[in-house]
Amino acid sequence: MATIRLTRQEARRIAVRGQLLDARRPTDLIAMVEHLTFLPVDPTNAIAPAVDLLSWSRMGRAYWPGAVDDAVSDRMLYQLVGTVRSMADLPLYLAEMAAWPPPEQPHGQRWLAANDAFRRDVLARIAAEGPLLSREIPDTAAVPWESSGWTGNRSVNLMLELLSVRGLVAISGRAKRERLWDLAERVYPPMEAVPLEEARAERARRRMQALGISRPKIPANAAGEGWYAFPAGAPAEVEGVDGAWVVDPDAVAALDEYEPRTALISPFDRLVHDPARRADLFDFDYVLEMYKPAAKRRWGYFALPIVHGERFVGKVDATADRRSGVLRVTAIHEDLPFSAEVGDAVDAELADLARWLHLDLDR
Repeated sequence: MATIRLTRQEARRIAVRGQLLDARRPTDLIAMVEHLTFLPVDPTNAIAPAVDLLSWSRMGRAYWPGAVDDAVSDRMLYQLVGTVRSMADLPLYLAEMAAWPPPEQPHGQRWLAANDAFRRDVLARIAAEGPLLSREIPDTAAVPWESSGWTGNRSVNLMLELLSVRGLVAISGRAKRERLWDLAERVYPPMEAVPLEEARAERARRRMQALGISRPKIPANAAGEGWYAFPAGAPAEVEGVDGAWVVDPDAVAALDEYEPRTALISPFDRLVHDPARRADLFDFDYVLEMYKPAAKRRWGYFALPIVHGERFVGKVDATADRRSGVLRVTAIHEDLPFSAEVGDAVDAELADLARWLHLDLDR
């Protein structure tokens, strides 16, 4: 296959459009999730939970806060290991679930083997009483998960996550912000698994469509995929950027249809989340600073990257102060000096974000 040669502007436009951040906004939540393949889940609510803010960035006021959670409860979407996906895509993961855990995750295999009685206890409790919150399930682990960090003393939560990857339990909804767990057979509709290799090929094709352009090998983002994933695209070169790329040929063919807009996006957005790709394609200096001491932050606790056309042009330091009823904008950092057009577009997005949150805008 001949190598496709792209300018950096073309590569950026393909990446932005692949993530549905151009002017042709999606209007259907489920179709949007199917195109993106997943939404990342994070409960940080400085402005809105990740699934809501990512959806608003694409759909605008056509999306209402909490619609993703509603769709999970209605079995239109499902949640799996830090992602929300379309229920229609579940057959692409069932064979992977049945084969889990993969050989490259021996620690999980050993821990499950040592806690077989604990596993059976959890499944029996959920079968008899589910759906349940994790805190309603007793911890009978014979061997606690070995960790000195984030996962210490969380054996029940980890068992539930591992059982969900195995396809035995699933998230059926939420009680306030806490996940409700039930048997997968009571959450997932009857579906026939797509054969493993066919499923992997289709997922690689869909991943390429969502990214638009990618390195040939990237960190995996789906349960059961091992440590790395390989998008299925045509070989490409990007002017001024070293190394090999792969690109969605359909996106190349549609370059003339690109229509720019301005967007405020989440720090967890896929367009910005991969630091190597962000630097190579967009030359954008950014890091989520909520884990840094306040004195060491350059842009703010939860600064939103600003996309204008195919460029990142700055960040907005903003917080939803629900007690005061305002979206408080502390600073707008201009990576590139804003023209009047860019300044007006950013102001309009902030006003729209405030209206969507039912807050007044405090500049």
